[in-house]
Amino acid sequence: MSPMEEDASSSILSKSRSIKEPYPSKKMRHNDSYAKRSRNGRIFVQRKEHYLRDDIYCGAPFCTICDSSVACLNASASTLLVVDSNVILNQIDLLENPAITNVVLLSVVLEEVKNKNMAAYNRIRAICSNSMKNFFVFLNEHHMDTYVKQMSGETKNDRNDRAIRVATQWYQNHLGGAIKVLLITNDKENKRKASEEGIHAETVESYVKSLDRPDLLDLLVRPALEDVAIEEVEDLRPSKRKVVYPEHKQMPEINSGLDRGIYHQGRLHVNCYKLFKAYVRSKSFSDEIIIDGRLNMNRAFDGDIVVVEILPQDRWLQVKCLSIAGEEDEDDEDVHLAPKSAEDAPRTIPQQGSTAEMNVVSSRPSGCVVGIIKRNWHSIRYCGSLEPMPMPAGSGAVARAFFVSKDSRIPKIQIQTRQLENLLDKRIIVNVYSWDRNSQYPSGHYVRTIGEIGGKEIERKVVLIENDINSEAFSPQVEACLPPLPWSVSSEDLANPIRQDLRHMRVFSVDPQGCKDIDDALHCYALPNGNFEVGVHIADVTNFVHPDTPLDEEATERGTSVYLVERRIDMLPKPLTEDVCSLRSDVERLAFSVIWEMTPEADIRCSRFTKSVIKSSAALSYDEAQVRMDDSRLMDPLTTDLRNMNSLAKKMRQRRIERGALTLASAEVKFQIDTETHDPLDIGMYQFREANQMVEEFMIAANVSVAQQIVKSFPLCSLLRRHPAPTKEMLEPLQRTAAAVGLHLDVSSSKALADSLDHAVGDDPYFNKLIRIMATRCMSQAVYFCSGDLSPPEYHHYGLAAPLYTHFTSPIRRYADVVVHRLLAASLGISKLPSKFQDRKLTSIADNLNKRHRNAQMAERADKELHALDKFSPTDEEARIVKIRSNGFFVFVPRYGITGPVYLTPRAEKGGGEWYVDEQQQKIKKIDGSLSYSMLQKVKIHMEVVKCQLNWPKLQLSLI
Repeated sequence: MSPMEEDASSSILSKSRSIKEPYPSKKMRHNDSYAKRSRNGRIFVQRKEHYLRDDIYCGAPFCTICDSSVACLNASASTLLVVDSNVILNQIDLLENPAITNVVLLSVVLEEVKNKNMAAYNRIRAICSNSMKNFFVFLNEHHMDTYVKQMSGETKNDRNDRAIRVATQWYQNHLGGAIKVLLITNDKENKRKASEEGIHAETVESYVKSLDRPDLLDLLVRPALEDVAIEEVEDLRPSKRKVVYPEHKQMPEINSGLDRGIYHQGRLHVNCYKLFKAYVRSKSFSDEIIIDGRLNMNRAFDGDIVVVEILPQDRWLQVKCLSIAGEEDEDDEDVHLAPKSAEDAPRTIPQQGSTAEMNVVSSRPSGCVVGIIKRNWHSIRYCGSLEPMPMPAGSGAVARAFFVSKDSRIPKIQIQTRQLENLLDKRIIVNVYSWDRNSQYPSGHYVRTIGEIGGKEIERKVVLIENDINSEAFSPQVEACLPPLPWSVSSEDLANPIRQDLRHMRVFSVDPQGCKDIDDALHCYALPNGNFEVGVHIADVTNFVHPDTPLDEEATERGTSVYLVERRIDMLPKPLTEDVCSLRSDVERLAFSVIWEMTPEADIRCSRFTKSVIKSSAALSYDEAQVRMDDSRLMDPLTTDLRNMNSLAKKMRQRRIERGALTLASAEVKFQIDTETHDPLDIGMYQFREANQMVEEFMIAANVSVAQQIVKSFPLCSLLRRHPAPTKEMLEPLQRTAAAVGLHLDVSSSKALADSLDHAVGDDPYFNKLIRIMATRCMSQAVYFCSGDLSPPEYHHYGLAAPLYTHFTSPIRRYADVVVHRLLAASLGISKLPSKFQDRKLTSIADNLNKRHRNAQMAERADKELHALDKFSPTDEEARIVKIRSNGFFVFVPRYGITGPVYLTPRAEKGGGEWYVDEQQQKIKKIDGSLSYSMLQKVKIHMEVVKCQLNWPKLQLSLI
């Protein structure tokens, strides 16, 4: 190992403590040899230098040999714990508990955890950064006395276990009995050998029991937990055990099936409202594969990477007109905000019902899960409550209970607890760790309590936790990466040849009212030749966020800022988002600029990119910009710039629409906020103005120009954004609805669909909006991807009708834009391309960005719904029918931008009775013909908040 590699290794997790020289240090170079096979099959020997030293500190403050100034272990603790890899991998929830402190983490253990489970590695890294936990990273692999070489015939796992024992023994000898050193391992063989070698060793459970904390026992993951089959009557007797699910295939059979095209691999997406309805997209299969029913899902969770076998065609799912709640649903559909764009729309999966109440329309390729490649639950915490149940006899007795997640895509989870009485009225967090084929439900364990059921702040915490949103304060290591405050543009910045001085330009920003994290600014000057110079200036975040720093790692993990009703959860610390990087008015700031020369017809004659220094002359709100553009009495230069830009934007927008761009943004909720208390006062639909569209148009143009530049320079490792075209099956519900109201929608291309939507007008002012909302629900979501993973035709952004697209314009709040800024800088020769963008590493970054982007959307949506419920008092409103079901219909409420179900028959009845559906005319009629309801019809409804299962608040709609 080279000295550079050694230094990099020494920064594992805690960036360890800097190595000082309390006494003359010794270094030793050790050569490791490895036999490797080349791609052509030849065997060669690779040698690697591994440097060892004797001055790596133990971390104990009472140590008489090491420098105690860098110690972080607890001086008053009676025991020092050394944990093995499996303890971290399986018991991370226990390790996060405040009761577990004074732990030594060996570098050999951390490396193994990192290779096996990145989520667990990130969580243990977070624990190490918490000074209250007293966790210390010891670099045993680089200490002369603790490094062990793999012996002949010894497996890597056995070698690592031996290294753990050697390091533990070293601590016992090194500290000379000043503290008890205890190895924690559940590996029987490792524990046996430790005892034979004179090392104190215990299992996790025996150690926890010694703490006399029964509540901690609930946190233990027991791989051999009795996973009983719970029947519909929830009979827990062992004698009732039986096989519930098919056995998952083993990897050799899976790999063979994938190679032969019998099986298909992809991520499982469970319907947002239907627990046992899901779909899988696989590169090896042309269409979505529908997974319908409990048995076909075969213990797979939402987000799992699964292997699917296509069912015989006679067992394919038949698309039919459903009741509001399907046969296998455990919950009814709730009221939800209408989607504001294709990226916000929940995917709806056709469901199956009884043939007695439905007419078959078509069938879809269906399959069953035969194997699971990667479990999603390892990185998920589920929020919810325990089902009410009687208390067991005896205080502190172990009770089995059912946990119900707030996320309707998650099945009930069975747990064991010794504190049932304290948990029944609480919102709690549960983790899943197994799902035996003999059990109808997965097994999990209690992690911690969030708070009392029904508390507003508690329910908002639930929203963040269930969507994996990190709302914790930034660590000291991250804060240390920030520039000193107050910050200002320096003479070095101005003299830098890569940066153009644009402070003389009349630059301005247009953002939502009260915006503090201003990413973008604009300028527009008339040129002597009659053309315009137009600039989009974006905050130069990468000047302050450098690759491979704690700040960059934190931003990578967070992925995006999250905008809630009453607060903003930042991707970057506030000194950057609201000061150093924010393009505020009347202050000099660093930017990355895209500048075009445009004709009066908005044709781009030339483009250039440059780092710059700007000084914004005004930070306008959308309303202020709109007033300036509309008020003919105003003739100042800034207003003239706005009007010129708006004129160009209208032409650019029209040209995009002519190419086939869709206008899908249709229903976004806006909260009126009290300026003093920050509480929401009222809600309504957000109104988009020309000022919004003007800014949007130039942001789109900048993103397209940057995408073209980076792909030209880095065709295989550019971060792009694509929007897949919807399939014919996805658009069928929209076409049926349109036909029912006398419209023909041409869906042959985005241009044809855009034209059809533009012509979908009626007497009702909300008619076109409703059609667009329905079109939005039929779309796929836009996603980030690495250009090297797909072919150029697959880069296309359907909604924008753009062959190339990326995100460049919001680096303060999106890490994707930070990546693109680095790519653009590298393409211009300003900096080198970061190594982590190469060798397909960009693919994993894109995957995380997609996950974080979706999580943020879900959290923002759930938070708005929660606040909406707070503001609702019983009221009557006008609504439009947007979906027909056999026992009622779904309505859209224009005032609030929400959709929800209205039942015509009791919820227990799944259709039938006195109502039937006329599939041809898309109507629901009474049997006697006295009454009927049709698509897009106006109805009057009563809206009222009620408490439903486990005290979740719910907006109930009923027909007046």
